[in-house]
Amino acid sequence: MVLATKIILAIIAVCLIVVVLLQSSKSPGLSGAVGGGAEHLVGKAKARGFDALLNKLTTVFAVLFMVMALVVGFFMNK
Repeated sequence: MVLATKIILAIIAVCLIVVVLLQSSKSPGLSGAVGGGAEHLVGKAKARGFDALLNKLTTVFAVLFMVMALVVGFFMNK
């Protein structure tokens, strides 16, 4: 049982990392400061639906990660 919950926790952690890395940046960051931030003049096409889906998936995976971490901690304590 402990091994299964650890495996599930690892899978959820990898999914959370992938979903966070797939999200687009909300600010230009250092490249905007150095480059002058002219990216908004050119305009980048963003898939708003895909960004919303990634935001929801991030929330779901984060909650699942916290719950599974608590479950693994509970089983390790026994």
